[in-house]
Amino acid sequence: MARDPALLDRPRPPATPPPLDWLTLGDAFEAACLLRCTAPPRGGRSTAALPSHAPGVEFNREDAAQRMRQLLARLDIPVSQEVAVGGLRRRYELHRLWVPPEHQGAYTRLMDAGWWQGRRELLGGPVPGASPARRRWVSRLAAAAWRSALLAGGRHVRRHILGVRLTDRELAAVLIRSAAVLDVPAALRPGTGCFLVSVADGPDRERILRSASMEPARDGVPTPDRRPAC
Repeated sequence: MARDPALLDRPRPPATPPPLDWLTLGDAFEAACLLRCTAPPRGGRSTAALPSHAPGVEFNREDAAQRMRQLLARLDIPVSQEVAVGGLRRRYELHRLWVPPEHQGAYTRLMDAGWWQGRRELLGGPVPGASPARRRWVSRLAAAAWRSALLAGGRHVRRHILGVRLTDRELAAVLIRSAAVLDVPAALRPGTGCFLVSVADGPDRERILRSASMEPARDGVPTPDRRPAC
């Protein structure tokens, strides 16, 4: 019996998508961290899965929304933005970003790939014989995680600590590891419906803030690395 080439010879997609290059990974991972900062609390045992990819994301800080727009623009994902004002005695703003339907598939794929690949680079520990370029990019991923948390997480600033409140256990673990990559000890304390990740005031706080400051635009990077991050 002659086989049906249309069915038997159909190319199969790879089991896992190819790795993102370092520049794309840096932007996609940071955007995914921003997204996880907006995730609602989860009940029961946490997993590493990303929250459901709705077509929109909402921030209560304008600088977090602007950063998300900048990152998605670099990833060629267009978004529209609207601002809603609420509250009676205490007014507040919500900054909503929406991805057009025709770009939602690419958006979801990039957020998933960026999170999983960036998480693996950070939580996998140092790779024996890793190149200086790879170590430098892992440090950039660590800084991106803290930048996202400081922009979109719940800041918890006291005289003796700099902290962020998160509802996402996996992101809290990534922040702890990211602080270690940046040579800063961090503490994790469970709270009611959230996790508090903090670093001590003084040199540790200054190092985190300096590392998490906004990096130059891509055009300012001396040697862009478009090789796969593998």
